[in-house]
Amino acid sequence: MEEIDLTPALERDVARIGEEFLASIYGAAADRHPDNVAVLAELGHVYTRLGRYQDGLAVDHKLVEFAPDDPTVRYNLACSFALLGRHEEALDTLRVAIGLGYTDLEFMLEDDDLASLRDDPRFRALVVDAGS
Repeated sequence: MEEIDLTPALERDVARIGEEFLASIYGAAADRHPDNVAVLAELGHVYTRLGRYQDGLAVDHKLVEFAPDDPTVRYNLACSFALLGRHEEALDTLRVAIGLGYTDLEFMLEDDDLASLRDDPRFRALVVDAGS
């Protein structure tokens, strides 16, 4: 079988169609099983990849209801806040995530979802404090 050479623009379009399909599948599953944390987590990730940050934030709020003490759930909520430019809430939620045991500070420093916080001295201080 001959390999098809897709242009970068076409590759992006195909990838987006795939992500939209995943969002519809996970969304339907979440509608049927609204307490399925794994499905909600995947739906939130897909929404973020699609740039549907407000939808991702809504999912993250639901996840916090189901798992309020999960540091990764709180971290993802902070990411949603940061992507929406809600920096105060993002920083406060990162503090909570760290307080609950979130420890991957290296990832936090590289995570594109938190890029809008990188120049904020409070973000740097938060990471430094968490590492000590």
